[in-house]
Amino acid sequence: MAAVSKTGKSSADITLDAVRRGEISAEDIKISGETLNQQAKVARAAGREAMAANFERAAEMVHVPDDVILRMYNLLRPKRAAKQELLDMAAELEGAFQAMRCARLVREAAEIYGKRGVLR
Repeated sequence: MAAVSKTGKSSADITLDAVRRGEISAEDIKISGETLNQQAKVARAAGREAMAANFERAAEMVHVPDDVILRMYNLLRPKRAAKQELLDMAAELEGAFQAMRCARLVREAAEIYGKRGVLR
């Protein structure tokens, strides 16, 4: 499978000339979920399960708006969120974006942060 961008452009389509002609947008240089899932398969085949899981979460995040991703990362910083805020973020990821793996990670963080005393 050839790597394609989020908008379906191949790497051969993304050239400096195409940029100069205005044919390439910021969305055209974002990676696709399919490419990330292929990377997950490669990582898993090499016995790199944690890396595969990271690629799978990244594939889900392709469909999550940047502002939501930034909010999630800020909430995941120690002492930045109460447990309910993390649970609400997980529910949003799951409900609005079908990002089940990401939601599971945020819920796990809520539990672990509570045990380690790093909730707000």
